[in-house]
Parts: sequence; structure tokens; C-alpha cells
Amino acid sequence: MHFLRLLRNPSLKWILAVALLAVAAPRTAQAEALLLIEADSGKVLQADNATMPWYPASLSKLMTAYVTLTAVKEGRVSLDTLLTVSPTAASQSPSKMGLRPGTQVTVDNALKMMLVKSANDMAVVLAEGVGGSIDGFAAMMNQTARKLGMTQTSYVNPNGLPADGQITSARDMAILARAIIRDLPEYEYFVHIPSIRFGRRITQNFNKLIGRYPGADGFKTGFICASGYNLVASATRDGKRLIAVVLGASSGRMRAVRAAQLLDRGFAGNGLAWLRPSLGTVENLAPIDASPPNLHEEMCGPKRKRPASDEDEDTIASSAGGSATNGEGGSMSFFATGLQAAMPKPSELLGLPAAPSEPVVVYTGPTKTGAALAAAVEADSEKMQPAAKRGKRTRVVIKVDKKSDTAADAKSEAKGEPKGEAKGDAKKDGNKSDSKQATAKPARHANAKPDNAGAKPAGAKSAAAKPADKQAAAKPAAKPKAATKPKSDAKQPAS
Repeated sequence: MHFLRLLRNPSLKWILAVALLAVAAPRTAQAEALLLIEADSGKVLQADNATMPWYPASLSKLMTAYVTLTAVKEGRVSLDTLLTVSPTAASQSPSKMGLRPGTQVTVDNALKMMLVKSANDMAVVLAEGVGGSIDGFAAMMNQTARKLGMTQTSYVNPNGLPADGQITSARDMAILARAIIRDLPEYEYFVHIPSIRFGRRITQNFNKLIGRYPGADGFKTGFICASGYNLVASATRDGKRLIAVVLGASSGRMRAVRAAQLLDRGFAGNGLAWLRPSLGTVENLAPIDASPPNLHEEMCGPKRKRPASDEDEDTIASSAGGSATNGEGGSMSFFATGLQAAMPKPSELLGLPAAPSEPVVVYTGPTKTGAALAAAVEADSEKMQPAAKRGKRTRVVIKVDKKSDTAADAKSEAKGEPKGEAKGDAKKDGNKSDSKQATAKPARHANAKPDNAGAKPAGAKSAAAKPADKQAAAKPAAKPKAATKPKSDAKQPAS
């Protein structure tokens, strides 16, 4: 009755009418896809262009990790299995570790390099080691996508570099993120490592929410010119875990801001949510029959002041603080603003330094601990030295956990850092790749469970098989609508 009395007030009637129109009216079309879901139930909390086909870029590496870790869980390979860098892997475009053909690296280290640095060469190393070839592994990726219900996704390669038919959607990325949480909980730590140390070089995770956004605990970034800046992110607060997907943001920082905005709304809840129609679960979102938008001109065209890369720190638009038209609060944000406690704006929060953390050590060669690990890190550091300084020895100190005899960190006491990066890496995401660097393995994450490292899995290959020159890419049973190939992004990095 009290509610009915309130409705008799003409001004309140007007406000309610505006609210209902804002909910019912379609949003202005924009080259950006946004999706927010609950991780446990898959319930959709917000969806904007969530089923629009999109170029996945390096979000493809989430499926590469899922397929690889499934093989580990099933005993077909182990985290300690040695894989060999092939000429094909070494020839991948940046971002990459830059290891020479013939270099060996464990599955464990390759995964960490791929997921933190977004190393395209390590994605191919894993693909050839687990699937025998890029094409063979792509077939495994597509088979897994169909099994998970990712009906809008098709893979051609394991790293997301531009290719005809490499397509996904925000919907499918959210489904994959849920699968990683549900099916691989013992290996989930791979998607929230804050940073890695290779030799003396430290690379921060390209996901800017890690170490900055309260509760952030995954997943992965992606970038090519045609797709714009992509991000799958998750965070947990008070036992509630949410997954946010952002596709087509204008910069590396903006995609993090967009994800933080989505997560903020999800955790704060909305007292007026009853005004919105139920969106159901992520699996039930209806696919859109269209071609992926090609953002090449916007991202990498002549009008852009700086070359696009994952290091792009474009100034956040003033609307990032709260404009409904730019996604800060959605069409209902002006109603909910007064009902929520004051919190730092995402743009301010993400401008802060990441929380201090010990980099996870990665290295080349077989699994090592203790003094052997220190020697491996020193050897990798030596390989990264400029030629003129390689004669000088660098003492490396490793902290060792006495209980497990596992290296927890590697700290170099050398003064100064080499500056011999390849000049062609100015447009890659993250740190520049060094064509002469070698790779390494970190201490196991505190949450890691036994991975049957000692067993020799049946069929595991110690060296990556060379892919056939003219193998045809495997096609999924119901391949999504083919997309026009992005404008020559071959030299663009996938992040």
C-alpha cells in the first residue's frame, strides 16, 4: 500500500517511467562487448553485445592452457615434461620469449611464460608438444570448445595471432573461464601469477587488475589491431566469485577499467535489479549471426597518436568516472549511485602500483630445485647479457624452502640491466622480447597440488613434433560464420 501511495506522486511516476524506458530501450551500438556473470551458477548479470562474434587475440591462450592442463590431469604429459622450441615456434611474432630453436623448456615453465608474458612462441611449443603440430592441436581446441558448448568459437592456432576463422564471443569466453575454475581447480594458480622472473628480467602480468583490484584472481588479456583490447577477468569477495569479459576496449588500461566497473556493480548489487528483465544463464544467451567487427583502423590506423600495444596507457576518458553512456554505470547507474558506499573509481584504483609480490622464477631446461635452480637462473642471466659483458660472472642468490627444497625466488645482485632488446618489439604487449634470452621454472604455487610429475605419461613427447608444411586446419563440426581476415595484422602482437 505504501508503494502505491508513492506512485500517486507525479514526480515519482515520471522517475519510474524513465527508469523502465532506460531498461527496455536498446543501448547505443558500439564496438565493444561486455559480459558479467556469476562463476558458480553462470547467471548473467549484464550483457552488451555478449554474443557478437569477435577476434579472440591472445584470449585463445586460455584454451591452449585448458587443453594442456587437461592432458596433464589425465596423465598424458606432466608439468615436468620437456618440450623443444621448434623453428616454427621461434618464428612467431612478439610478444614472445625469443628462445632459440632447440632450447628445451618444461610444460610448467612454458605455461607460466605464455599466461603471464603472453608469449606466442610458448603457445606453439605447447601445441606441438601436446598435439603433435599446430593443426593437430587446433583440432583438439575445437573439439574441446564443442564439448564445453562454445558454439561461436573456432580456433586455427594456439596463440591468437591473426588467422581466417579464429573467432569467439564474450559468451564463449565466459563459458571457458567457468570451465577452468570448475574442471582444473588444482591448476588454476596459473591464471593469476602476478609476475615472472626470467634471468634478471621481471615481467608483470598484463592483466592490470592483478594486485590492484580487491579480490582479483584471474585470467588473461588479448590484443591484435582487429580485435582491440580484450580481457577475461575474475574476482572473489565474501565467497562470491564473478567473471567479467571485455572485448574491443580502446586501450590496455581501459579494458581493465571496464572490467573493474562490471565487477564493482556485480559485488555492490543493485537494489533496482528487479526492474531489469532476467537474462538467464550464459549458455542460454542467443548467438548473433554476424561477422566480427574489424577495429584495425581505430586501433592501429594513422589517426592513432601512438602505436597500439599492451603497454598503451591512453588517458582514461573523463566519462570513465561515471558516465552511463560509456559504461561506467550502465543505463541505471544514476539511480544506484546514491545507494552505494563511496569507493575509489576504477581509473584511480588501477593507476596505483600493483601490490608487492615475489616474481615466480621461470627458466630453461629440466625441472630444478635448490643449487641447480640457482645455476640455471644464472645461466639464463648470462645469456641475456650483452656480448661485451658476458665474460663477467653474475652471482645469483636463491631463497630455498627447507621443507620442500624448492626455490622460492631468484634475486640477481648484478648492477644495471641489459638493454639489448630487439628493435622490432616496440609494438608488442608487455615487456620487449629478447631474441637471445632463455627461459626458466618457478617455485610451485602455494596452492599447487601434486601433478604426478614423477610418472612417465603414455604418449608424452619430450620434444615438439614438427608440423607438416601443408596440413589443413581442423574445422569444428559446426563452424561459426567465417570472418573476413583482419587487415594484415601479421606484425601485430597478440597479448
